[in-house]
Amino acid sequence: MTGNAGKGEFARGWAVLLAATLGTMCGASPLPYNTIGSFLQPLMQEFGWNAGAVMTAMMCYGLMGCVCAPIVGALADRFGARVVGLASLVGFGVAFAALGLVNSLPMFYAVYLLIGVVGIGSTPVTWSRAVNLWFVRRRGLALGIMLTGTGLAAFFLPATTVFLIQHWGWRWAYAALALLPLVVALPVVWATLREPTVAESRAADAGHVPLQKTGYTLAAAVRERHFWIMMLAFLLVSIAYGGFHTNLQNMVRLKGLSREMGALIAGCVGLAIIVGRVGAGLLVDRFWAPAAAFPLLAMPAIGCAIFISDTHSTGMIVLAAVLLGGAAGAEADMISYLAGRYFGMAYYSRIYGMLYAAFGGGAAVSAPIYGYVYATTGSYTPILTAAAVMFIGGAALLLLVGRYPASLPVVETA
Repeated sequence: MTGNAGKGEFARGWAVLLAATLGTMCGASPLPYNTIGSFLQPLMQEFGWNAGAVMTAMMCYGLMGCVCAPIVGALADRFGARVVGLASLVGFGVAFAALGLVNSLPMFYAVYLLIGVVGIGSTPVTWSRAVNLWFVRRRGLALGIMLTGTGLAAFFLPATTVFLIQHWGWRWAYAALALLPLVVALPVVWATLREPTVAESRAADAGHVPLQKTGYTLAAAVRERHFWIMMLAFLLVSIAYGGFHTNLQNMVRLKGLSREMGALIAGCVGLAIIVGRVGAGLLVDRFWAPAAAFPLLAMPAIGCAIFISDTHSTGMIVLAAVLLGGAAGAEADMISYLAGRYFGMAYYSRIYGMLYAAFGGGAAVSAPIYGYVYATTGSYTPILTAAAVMFIGGAALLLLVGRYPASLPVVETA
């Protein structure tokens, strides 16, 4: 019976899921992080900036996104995912194209700050609200599919960006990549993304109170112990992960492999993200989510050990990238799934925005930390050692959140 109901959810919500997946793939979550590594060397060569200076742009973007995520979440709760998502795709596309016009480091940082403001609505903060409302019994799988958008982007963006830079130069490469939100995602979101009506939402949850009416307010959520456990866990894993990902191509180069091979190995992260997200989604629909996520979030510690070691084996380096991608896939799944499962949908985007802020903030400060450690020591070993501890610690913390709530309060949404 549950299986048939789950299939019915996909029959009703597949178009919304497709739009959310494309919005995620072409939005401000994967594009900046999966292209900065390819732009690193051209920017250093043209302007004389060091790696830490370039990666500080990711901190500007990430921290601004953290500030704006709860605000955008409140807007999505108030006006719906469709309105916020469409506006953000347009703003993000224009701002990302503007990166090709920069001629100074302050201008570079300013544009990334702008992306953090206008682009955050094109991230899962917005899209996951629509998916959570359409899917109940197969919510984990649906969120996993939606979040494969970042995995697909991580797979094709590094090599594509290198190709564009080699043939058109880095300035035109930014303009070409900006077509993804404007030309690929925008029309599909416009045509198919919507939230269910109250009647459709009640039908999805077997006639119970509509999902839009059940859950915690943000004020109530922050008084819950498991909210802060989740936030700290996501913060630790994202600090470990963010700089690892953005500096991966440079780490591969230090192992003696070519720039093109570095882009291909970075693409392996994307494939692992896809597997990690769909796999995590399937698991959380069947098992307690924190236990299902623990091995995926902890195993990148092995990847850290591989890069710390003296190995130059391409196979081992690919393994490290795959383990990293698996963690990225599981963490994003957990934020979306746990926010909805523990706190409900009434104020989902506000609560998700707060948890996403921890994730985004950790990733934002991580990128320049990795860059500056390398710039000052000539090695990534110190930060990779710390990252291994954070991967394991963050994964273990999620085991402390406790059981799923037996019921959620009924509230009047704003």
